[in-house]
Amino acid sequence: MGTISVGREHDADIDLYYEDHGSGPVVVLLHGWPLDSRSWEPQLPVLLDAGYRVVTFDMRGFGGSSRPADGYDFDTLAEDLDRVLTALDLRDATLVGFSFGTGEAVRYIGRHGTERVRALVLIESLAPSYAKSEENPQGVDPAGVDEVQAAIRKDRYAWLTGLLGNLFNLDELLGSRISEETVRATWQAAADGSPLATWACPRGWLEDYRADVARIDVPTLIVHGTADRILPIDGQARKLHELLPDADYVEIDGGPHAVCVTHAPEVNRALLDFLAAHR
Repeated sequence: MGTISVGREHDADIDLYYEDHGSGPVVVLLHGWPLDSRSWEPQLPVLLDAGYRVVTFDMRGFGGSSRPADGYDFDTLAEDLDRVLTALDLRDATLVGFSFGTGEAVRYIGRHGTERVRALVLIESLAPSYAKSEENPQGVDPAGVDEVQAAIRKDRYAWLTGLLGNLFNLDELLGSRISEETVRATWQAAADGSPLATWACPRGWLEDYRADVARIDVPTLIVHGTADRILPIDGQARKLHELLPDADYVEIDGGPHAVCVTHAPEVNRALLDFLAAHR
């Protein structure tokens, strides 16, 4: 639908592709890695039918956006989000982040506050921290990130196939909650991403977001699948809810990491109820 320039690499602009649909209260959808904004397909028509203006954009390196060699840290991605909100003059927006997009949303609030933000939704959250520690023994350490990055460099396409298995819990949900066709389309979207961006993003898993979370002062919804194999619920959503005890909190029973796809009706109901309460 359009592009917004967020910087330059040598003599070329770094542009983010965005789509802006509907009218009403603003909802900004921030996708996960290594996907793009097309992954919000189960939510987009539902939000439009409910009377919301929905803005999506592709993170640098993915979808229709530019593919620079760097800028895949959360400080830069938060500035990209700020450029989008500013360029479109979005105010009273509800930010809805999924997985990697939750880091983008929380870091944005940590750096810019909530002047433009009405509410926040965090689905399969990276916050408060996915780094391995005594508090989060199921998290990832630098060696784990190195292993993932090495697998991406060795054979990104084969690695993506394995990732999708755990993204959707295909051994349990294929044929009941998700189709072969959706798996193929998701694989293709991920394969279309920049190899450099796909490789670089996992470093963000080691970030600590607790200082950013402390700046959240708007109504917040936390949604997480109980069967998430990527970001286990004990170290992520349940810890986050301890830091944000006033947040609305929804656990999707049996939901994998890609819960917005496999359990779209449950996620959409929680999202619409929250949005309606803070419209």
